Amino acid sequence: METSKKVETNWYPEKSLLVTQLSGILEKSDIENWEEEFVSTLENLEDNTQFKLFVNLQGFTAANLEAHKRFRSVIPLTLANYGWKVGYVNLFEEEAKQMTIRTSRGIQCIGVAHSHQDQTKMDLYESRFSTEQEHYFLDPTAAREWIENLQFNQS
Repeated sequence: METSKKVETNWYPEKSLLVTQLSGILEKSDIENWEEEFVSTLENLEDNTQFKLFVNLQGFTAANLEAHKRFRSVIPLTLANYGWKVGYVNLFEEEAKQMTIRTSRGIQCIGVAHSHQDQTKMDLYESRFSTEQEHYFLDPTAAREWIENLQFNQS
């Protein structure tokens, strides 16, 4: 039985929450469509918006190496344009050193919850890369609840 594909990004302005989701066995073209929607949603935020992000990858599998390669840089490179360095980029020291973190139109990411079914990966990422503003979850419901309740820093 094939898992149905889900590729979507939604903005919830009342919660300052962006939710992006991938599930199913996805081809490179699916990843490209998701990236286009993800980036477009961010580009359409009002100037000087602060947002939280829930990256829900429950049930996602890249169909092949080409799809995986296309997928793996989308979140880190996109968020780098919104003031955020994803913790797990430190797994790739050379890429991490070359990454430029900046903000576009004053739009800034202030927290990220990641959810994926790979327990080994999520445990590793949570132990090595989690912070007060970024966590890694097996349970997408717990991830969504945590990110929704994350408070904005008052500066």
